[in-house]
Amino acid sequence: MEKYDFSGWATRNDLKCSDGRIIRANAFKGNDGKVVPLVYNHDHNDPENVLGHALLENRAEGVYAYCSFNDSPRAQHVKATVQHGDICSLSIYANQLKQMGSDVIHGAIREVSLVLAGANPGAFIDNPCFAHSDDPVEDEATIYTGLPLELMHSDEEYDEDEYEDDDEYEDDEVEDDYDDEYDEEYEEYDGSDDDVIEHADTEEDDEEDGETFEDVLDTLTDKQLAVVTTVIGMAVENAKNNDSEEGEEEMKHNVFDTEYNDDTLMHSEFMATVINDAKSCGSMAESFMKHSADYGIENIDWLQPEYKNINGDGAPGFIKRNPDDWVQVVMNGVHHTPYAKVKMMFADLREDEARAKGYIKGNLKKEEVFGLLKRQIGPTTIYKKQKFDRDDIVDITDFDVISWVKGEMRMMLDEEIARAIVFGDGRTALAEDKINEASIIPIWKDADLYNIKYTVDPAQGESLAHAIINAAVKAQDDYEGSGNLTAFLKNGTVSTMLLEEDKDGHRIYKDMRELALAMGVDKIVKVPASIVPSEIHGVIVDLKDYNIGADKGGAINMFDDFDIDYNQMKYLIETRCSGALTKPFSAITLKVKGQG
Repeated sequence: MEKYDFSGWATRNDLKCSDGRIIRANAFKGNDGKVVPLVYNHDHNDPENVLGHALLENRAEGVYAYCSFNDSPRAQHVKATVQHGDICSLSIYANQLKQMGSDVIHGAIREVSLVLAGANPGAFIDNPCFAHSDDPVEDEATIYTGLPLELMHSDEEYDEDEYEDDDEYEDDEVEDDYDDEYDEEYEEYDGSDDDVIEHADTEEDDEEDGETFEDVLDTLTDKQLAVVTTVIGMAVENAKNNDSEEGEEEMKHNVFDTEYNDDTLMHSEFMATVINDAKSCGSMAESFMKHSADYGIENIDWLQPEYKNINGDGAPGFIKRNPDDWVQVVMNGVHHTPYAKVKMMFADLREDEARAKGYIKGNLKKEEVFGLLKRQIGPTTIYKKQKFDRDDIVDITDFDVISWVKGEMRMMLDEEIARAIVFGDGRTALAEDKINEASIIPIWKDADLYNIKYTVDPAQGESLAHAIINAAVKAQDDYEGSGNLTAFLKNGTVSTMLLEEDKDGHRIYKDMRELALAMGVDKIVKVPASIVPSEIHGVIVDLKDYNIGADKGGAINMFDDFDIDYNQMKYLIETRCSGALTKPFSAITLKVKGQG
């Protein structure tokens, strides 16, 4: 067994944090037995701050950590401070947090950190900002409890057997008691009726074929198993009554009969038939269904298997307005800065006055003259709001409706941001919900200093596809951006270009790679025609030249709240950011002739 230097509570259940949230039992059960890095003060950006590792143990009171230092100089220094009592508290960094109201019910611990107890009095949760990414909407937090550490003796080892999960132990005890009680009753019944198949014989026969009676029962659904259990219980009771009422000619009413009928078989015979035929039918469930009609069972459709959702997680799929593959290309490609108010300044050296000059003896030397160009961009807020009746949330048990709706909100927010960056949100200038284009400047509408506007004008007899390719190549003569170009084109336009044929009827471009090569770009991304403005064919840009800025707290964040008066859970996802091209002549817009 591994030796550890100290131990302590990484989290404690039912401890109310300063922000009102409460860590509930088994919230981090998935980390039981897992080893995570031990870090100093959550500074995981510096490898030297990784001090060792921590073995996590899920207990009834919370998550307990057994920690071991590595041999690095920094780790040994921190080890001395722990032994001296200078550092005496742990905290965790966790993500994939899920909440029900103020209760944290699930999460994944990614690291345990030694922290200065004096700096973190009491329990609290510190939420970092979300970053623009393609990750699902999951909360993350640093959770402090301020609980003291416990030093371990150098020869003290961790013993897994000593710390078994109490809940699991109790469940096993209950299950064993139930099995003993069930076997007792079943054995008592074995001697009460010759027609009943003995439990021991049935199990022995099943084991010969590699399958026990319990294995067969496991093939039933919960509803079917409940019915079978009820039938067996009534059969046992009926047999006991028959033994106690010897001499009576009329048997007790059969649960499978619609009327009292002396000619019908007993329950035991029905169950014997079902069990004996389970192998040939493939399962106990199929055998039960096959023979039920012979024994007069009504409403047999109750036992039919329920409809299953073929979606992987059971959640409804999304029917989207448009394919959204292009959205993540935009969101992952743009440049990010941790501040929302940005400005760009350039000296315009294009005029003759800025040129170097030749000198003639005796003439006056002239100063260089050039203009300064400057623009400033401030942030705007983009959001999506949703609400659910709590009754509906409680009643939906097939899938995690909260995670599902948060995923939908993040997906739609990303689409709106990506659309605003490249093409604008498409709403009219007077629309109440329009995204402010002075804060998120659409590439295709940007000023001539940043965006090269090139009109596609097919020559006589020239196809539109060929004209677009020529325009893309010619426009790059004036291009001064970073150079790794992506062409965002209407999907219909791309299809037309791929169908372009030579005089012999052969396709000119085999695939989009060849088409991109002909246009002089690194790749082509198809965008739904409903997204691209009618005035243009598409936009060519290196997205690194487009900056998205968001201050701390202004990046994408998810909020939830409970409305007591209306019994509703309300959710809000929003970001406050700015966006604009940062380099002159760093984008190309291919315009439709006669538009704009």
